[in-house]
Amino acid sequence: MKNAFAIVTLSALMATHAMAQTPVAPADAAASPSAAAPAAPQEPGAESSEGAKADGLPKVELSSDLLYKLTRAEMEFKSGQWQGPYVTMMVAAQQTRDPRLARRASEMALAAKQGGEALAAIRLWRELAPESDEATQFFLGFVVLTDKIEEAEPIFAERLANAPPGARGVALFQMQQILSRSNDKLYAYSMVTRLVQPYLDMFEAHLVLAQGALSIGERERAIGEANKALAIKPNSELAALTLAQVTGEPEAAGKVLAAFLEKNPDAVEVRAAYARLLVEQKQLEPGRDQFLLLLKSQPDNVAALYALGIVALQLEDTKGAEQYFKRFLAVLEKTPGDARDPFKALMILSQIAETRGDMAGAIAWLDKVDNSASAGYVDARLRRAQLIARGGNLDAARKALSEIETDDPASQAQVLLVDAQFLRDAGYVQSAYTVLENALLRFPDNPELLYDYALLAERLDKLDLMEASLRRVMALAPDNQHAYNALGYSLAERGIRLPEAHALIEKALQMAPGDPFIMDSMGWVQFRMGNLAAAENALRRAYAVRSDPEIAVHLGEVLWQKGEKDEAQKLWREAQGKDPKNDALKSTLARLNVSL
Repeated sequence: MKNAFAIVTLSALMATHAMAQTPVAPADAAASPSAAAPAAPQEPGAESSEGAKADGLPKVELSSDLLYKLTRAEMEFKSGQWQGPYVTMMVAAQQTRDPRLARRASEMALAAKQGGEALAAIRLWRELAPESDEATQFFLGFVVLTDKIEEAEPIFAERLANAPPGARGVALFQMQQILSRSNDKLYAYSMVTRLVQPYLDMFEAHLVLAQGALSIGERERAIGEANKALAIKPNSELAALTLAQVTGEPEAAGKVLAAFLEKNPDAVEVRAAYARLLVEQKQLEPGRDQFLLLLKSQPDNVAALYALGIVALQLEDTKGAEQYFKRFLAVLEKTPGDARDPFKALMILSQIAETRGDMAGAIAWLDKVDNSASAGYVDARLRRAQLIARGGNLDAARKALSEIETDDPASQAQVLLVDAQFLRDAGYVQSAYTVLENALLRFPDNPELLYDYALLAERLDKLDLMEASLRRVMALAPDNQHAYNALGYSLAERGIRLPEAHALIEKALQMAPGDPFIMDSMGWVQFRMGNLAAAENALRRAYAVRSDPEIAVHLGEVLWQKGEKDEAQKLWREAQGKDPKNDALKSTLARLNVSL
């Protein structure tokens, strides 16, 4: 569908109900299909002949020669080699007829991203273990992903025919999931069409056909097949969700879901999808009503509680949002096995407390993000330190930063960056500079560190170092408009190399045409070049986007030079009212000998 509203898709259902591991694509071969290598053939006597027969494994004597070859292959593979170890495993598998060795060869080829060799090993694995569903799944995945998709058809046909009636629907979904990865969507769809013919009395068969038709752009047929599925099983939420998905338009999808809910008011998944669709379409109050109905039947539905919190924020109902997020967290605490991370809810609650001036409450919510494994742990700790710094306790804020535990280099660099910002904002420019200087010894190619280091170098009149650092940022991050703007503005402010300054700012403006601060830089370089009309135009546009005091100072000086002194003074008074301590305003007024 054109919009991104989340409904339960056929692929999601298949993933949920998959009975066996699905194959890994050659493109994702860096992750092997199993974290552990198969065991080597056991020594004679290590298992009974009955046990070996039950496992379907050959009884192979583990000679010292075979043990040496396998051990050496594993050691070479760990050292970064793959071809020799792969060949060793393949030869050993062929000689011993042990499928575990063929499986290990496939893992090695997958890790080395060698699709052809992986397929050869999987073929051998399946040959040696014809009853292995896992081997068959891997084989099907690989032939579908390559140009050998036709080899999958007889296997799918056999699996569908042999599946018990109660499991055939899931087998159909598994087939669709695997075939959906094919590059040749048209051939895959034609195969699906042939394979489902004996099972057209099943609603699952029509859902599979609907998904296949959609994959080749046959939307009308997809809608027809989804309707057939719904006709066979009118109360199927999956059929309704599929029909909504294939319609292609939010309005049509909404009608499908609403109609289904009229007949099936207890359909949880459909109601959740309908609520999300309404919210996505900015119909906040109707969406909220649907989530409330869902919550009425399922008071502990964490997804509905979280969604209601977000909707309440969008409706500017801060109190309601706070209540929903608190309930969300309470339910999570009662279900420790839930995989949801409470981080976002805790951050929102902290922001709500901060907005009403409750800094202690804001910090208390952040203190609950105490799991260093949480994706948001570092962000929460940084935010906590920033709130402490805002309260005026620099030492406590820096101590909070020093207590952040992370092994991630990017996060470690971010901690140092924030530490330097605390020192800079407190007026300790030299100390902030030293922090970043030391940080760059550890992380020399971090663009954020380099950028802030450049700005501090300029404040300390280390202009060559400033320029070198900004040019390094441009080399590392060519799309970083701030580096171009900063260097261009610095040159313009000093009145040197003005054509170069103009070119740098123009490039920054091309990257971010709506950025008011880059517009301000363009106005200032035009002013320095004597182009007062162009300068005024750029600065007025910047000030219209953001009435920042520094932009007002620049625009006021341009107007002063044009003789429009009353308007200039009016702008400066506005700037003074917003930021009485603004250094740019003070220096401009002193230089022009103006008293407000």
